[in-house]
Amino acid sequence: MHPHAPPPAPGAQLAEIHQLYHLQSHLIDGGRAADWAATFTADGSFTSPTYPAPVTGTAALTAFAERFAADCAAGRVTRRHVVSNVALTGDDGAGTLQIQAYLQIVATPEGGTPHTERFTTLTDRVVHDGNGWRIAARVVHRDGTPPDPSGLALRPHGRR
Repeated sequence: MHPHAPPPAPGAQLAEIHQLYHLQSHLIDGGRAADWAATFTADGSFTSPTYPAPVTGTAALTAFAERFAADCAAGRVTRRHVVSNVALTGDDGAGTLQIQAYLQIVATPEGGTPHTERFTTLTDRVVHDGNGWRIAARVVHRDGTPPDPSGLALRPHGRR
């Protein structure tokens, strides 16, 4: 291993993080808005250039996921969140991790052909709340867009 490469994450911890990401995808794609929102901390935030403003807190995250499901239904399109290349990029040693992953949204119009709607990078601050891992902050960067000038991207070890 390269001397500057971060050490590998413990296997069980990485499996738990993968489960969180896989579960999140199934929940939002299945229209389970409140359950999806519960994968975030109570004050968790979601920031994406695809949407007009950051979303913060359980109620707002639930409403966001409900709108996502309603928009899919109204447009007669099935959208799937496909998360890959999940990597632990920071660990403060006190139960807060920084995770980066790729997310592609695959859209299939009713009777149509699936296509990649957007490809993004997730940068998450993930915390262990005693019961499991939760997203405290998610910042999405959409491929093909300039870097975020607002400074909202998470810094190493989860500091904003």
